[in-house]
Amino acid sequence: MSRVVAGVVTTLAGLAVLLAGPFASASLAQDDTDGPSQSELDAAGFVEIFEVSGLLDDVVAASIEDAIRGVNQDGARALVLQVNSKQAVISDERLNELAVLIAESPVPVEVWVGPSGSRASGKVAQLVSVADTVGLAIGAKLGPTGEQVLDEERFGLVWGENHELLEDTALTWEQAIDVGIVECDIITEDELGGPLTEEQARARCANPTIGDFLVSLDTFDSRIIEGAEGPRLEPLTGARFRGLSLLDQLMHTVASPPVAYLMVVIGLALIIFEFYSIGVGIAGALGAIFLALGAYGLAALPIRTWALVLIVLSMLAFAIDVQTAVPRAWTVIGMALYTVGTLFLFSESDASMSWIPILVSLLGMGVVMFRGMPIMVRGRFSTTAISRDFLVGEPGTVVDADDDDYTVSVRGVTWNAVPNTDLQPGAQIEVTDISGLRVVAEPRS
Repeated sequence: MSRVVAGVVTTLAGLAVLLAGPFASASLAQDDTDGPSQSELDAAGFVEIFEVSGLLDDVVAASIEDAIRGVNQDGARALVLQVNSKQAVISDERLNELAVLIAESPVPVEVWVGPSGSRASGKVAQLVSVADTVGLAIGAKLGPTGEQVLDEERFGLVWGENHELLEDTALTWEQAIDVGIVECDIITEDELGGPLTEEQARARCANPTIGDFLVSLDTFDSRIIEGAEGPRLEPLTGARFRGLSLLDQLMHTVASPPVAYLMVVIGLALIIFEFYSIGVGIAGALGAIFLALGAYGLAALPIRTWALVLIVLSMLAFAIDVQTAVPRAWTVIGMALYTVGTLFLFSESDASMSWIPILVSLLGMGVVMFRGMPIMVRGRFSTTAISRDFLVGEPGTVVDADDDDYTVSVRGVTWNAVPNTDLQPGAQIEVTDISGLRVVAEPRS
């Protein structure tokens, strides 16, 4: 219960940080009617926050670089990276370049792994190790880092004395505090002078919100003011949020495994559909756009080339049977190729899909190719059958009685007829039956 209370208190303080705006620092308690002076405002400055979520790809890496250069030019007191990323899909060389930029930045680069449920693992966890300060939210995890790719001569062993532990282990926020990754000074009183138990003090080190993490930084100032209900903590340093541009957000989204995969298969399916649909190329154009975006996404992800080849071959197998409008052996072969290619497309577990998009894709493709496409093709290319039963019993006249061209005229319309040697041109006939596309004529009595 005490942990919950401490969490609530620190969460409220954190929310106040983000809503308060920039103020100046002051060390003495003062009445809340006295606002900070301009000189205090200038001294307090601001910190910038950048969210790193999903896979760390080239788009996010470039944005982090821009953010680091930006805070150094704008005079920010710190850059805070809010991290929830399980893996980096950039090259090892690119990761090292980014690590050097973080380590050598004159403005401190701090990392908060949060909110609850977030994780920094793989190469991302290695990158986090070069930050000036690291904080974890309650419920967040750090690691495992996997095999080190950062230059050991430049950065030493990742996480130093905790290198071997983190290489194969994911640490909770409590474990990160125990091994010293998250700095935690056990205090007996909070900023307002209220007493804290050891458990409450420990919970404060978890930084449940980004606001709590900001308050804990040496680069972030706050002051104590006297309010109607007693003293309270007022944040002073401002917080600015930096995000991806709309185009970068699109490219980053496309580079996620399920989106890239679905865009590729939808694009291929639309191109097949274009060959057998009635239209002006809309399906083909959309298919080309989806395929291009999906190809970009897959190019940024760790995939097995042979699995992608199987998916492409499956579409060719589907196309063979689509033109017949009847699902046959090639449709079954195509479905088998498609399933294997889908299951083995991504080569790393941290950059793979959940079972939900996989099942949706397999079921959807099966319905489309075994049912949808055949119906569409038959609807486009089949000729509506015209019933000729109304001709039975109708009188007519023989028009031509050659062996190869036996025709009769019924109701003023010429019809092909089954040859009958008893009939000559001009003879009166009566239609007695229909045989396929021909009428059966007998002499009229």
